[in-house]
Amino acid sequence: MRKAKPKKRILLPDPKYNDPHVTRFVNNLMYNGKKNLAFKIFYDSLEIVGDKFKNEGKTPIEIFRQALDNVTPQVEVKARRVGGATFQVPMEIRPDRKVSISMKNMISFARKRAGHSMAERLAAELMAAYKQEGGAYKKKEDTHRMAEANKAFAHFRF
Repeated sequence: MRKAKPKKRILLPDPKYNDPHVTRFVNNLMYNGKKNLAFKIFYDSLEIVGDKFKNEGKTPIEIFRQALDNVTPQVEVKARRVGGATFQVPMEIRPDRKVSISMKNMISFARKRAGHSMAERLAAELMAAYKQEGGAYKKKEDTHRMAEANKAFAHFRF
């Protein structure tokens, strides 16, 4: 790179749970700069999760963290062109990218779900991810399966 690497911005923790991961999730959830609406959707979905998992003995934020851990991929495949052929090369993912991918998958599959409000759909996706099912978890499993199938091309790493 010609220029200096840009400085990493520090996210402020959210007001309710005092957690920067929540702020990052809300930033990914937000449309057109409507951060208050995104926070409302997120907090409403955590309330729904809290109501559903009362007897679990965990707080909604712990369920959210566990759900994110369940959908976080460890490896991904990248296309690499070698001698006219394109190979799917499995690579480990940087820690910050892991979190980013898991959040974006969770939100995109929540948006695709059937339901009335976004809060309900997000809550449903969070609960599914917590139970190790749902679209985001399936996507992680598919990614891992693809990396396992293409393990023979790992020596093409760049």
